Formats: sequence, structure tokens, C-alpha cells
Amino acid sequence: MIQRKIEAIYRGSRSTYGSPRIHQALKDSGMAIGRKRVARLMRAHRIKARCARIYRRNPGRNVFYTGVPNRSLDRASASPNQVWLGDITYLRVGQAWRYLAVVLDKCSRRVLGWRLGREKSAALTGAALDCAVRRRRPAAGVVFHTDRGIEYGAYDFRNRLARFGFIQSMNRPGTLNDNARMESFFHSLKAEGLDGARFTDDGSLRGYLISYIRFYNEQRAHSALGYLTPIAFEQECVGQLGVN
Repeated sequence: MIQRKIEAIYRGSRSTYGSPRIHQALKDSGMAIGRKRVARLMRAHRIKARCARIYRRNPGRNVFYTGVPNRSLDRASASPNQVWLGDITYLRVGQAWRYLAVVLDKCSRRVLGWRLGREKSAALTGAALDCAVRRRRPAAGVVFHTDRGIEYGAYDFRNRLARFGFIQSMNRPGTLNDNARMESFFHSLKAEGLDGARFTDDGSLRGYLISYIRFYNEQRAHSALGYLTPIAFEQECVGQLGVN
């Protein structure tokens, strides 16, 4: 009985849950069981969360915008729409690279907007930002934090932030963990599904991203959120504020 429940939760998580999340899911279902026992049962039946080592890109820097400080350190993110995060990662289609730009809410870790493109550009990051703004319609004053890539330092992107009333923020030079929550999302995306997958065309990759991001926002339990999903976390903590 217990083993069947563990296997069902594991399959429902796309084979991504380890013993802590499976233990939490069992507790939520009303089952009294220790975390160590869950871990032992998983080891005995060779159930292991998917995980893979992924590369870390080395962002370029440009003197043109090194004056932008890390303002996310000064802004509390106790509720959504206070600090948003942005970044780009590389994904392979056949023998070519595609670029995924994502916007994440720092408080809830919810993916707010994304765009997939053939070029790593300010147009791509701007399109992802536009998508997030249309979905959330935040008030002016949101801090938008990114690395120091030219895709976020270009005039076009900076002007877009100004039109929305956003406050720009960037990693401190030489600091690798200023945008750690975004790096964590990209790690989950790759380790929990993309590692070992092969996509032959943009449509199949785009379809997978739609499916995974829905799973990430609506079903994936996050230990940092008390094992809630990003959407459930927003509903429980700040639903009364009308966050969409």
C-alpha cells in the first residue's frame, strides 16, 4: 500500500520528487510515516529523483551599464509583484541552439512570462517581459533584477522598463548568486526533464516548455515555499491582495 502510494506520487511528479517531497505529499494525504522510512523504501525499489549537472554560463559585462546596482537586496519580497527576476538560458533543437527568456516572481517563484527564440537579444527579453506584464498588470515600482547581459542593458530594454515604471537592478560584478532563484528554476527545468531529451523542431520544444511550466507553477511542490506550489503559495499568503 505505502509503496504503491510512493510510486504514484513519484510518477505524478514526472519522476522529479525525492524523499522529502514524497514524504510531504504522504503527510498531506493523511498518512503518518517517517521521512527516513520513505527514503529507505525508495532506495529499496530504486526510486530516485531526476537530477543532472548543468553548465553555468558566464555572463558578459559592459562598462555601459555597470553603474546599475543590485536593488533587489534592498527591496523586501514578502509578497508578489515586489521583485521580478529575468534571465536567459540555452536549449538545443537538433544541432542548433534556441534561447529561452524567463520572468520569475522572486517571492512565489512563479513563472510569469517566457519567450523562446532563435536569437539572444533585447527583443527576446523584452517579449518575455511584455508577456509577464500582460498577465500580472503590476503597479509601478517593481524591481526587475537580472544579470549584466547586454540583452538587459540595451537601451531598448531599459526604455521598456521605464515605460512600465519598473526599477532596474543587476547582479553585482563578480557575484554569482545574486540571481540564484532564477538559476534554480533553470536547473529544475533541465534536470527534471530536458536532460537526455531530444527535440527535432521548435514546435516540440515549445510544447514541452508549455507543459513543464504549467506543471512547475501548478503542481510542483517547492521546499522553500513550505512544499506548496507557486500558485498555491500566492493564494494562501496573498490571495486577498488580488494577485493574478
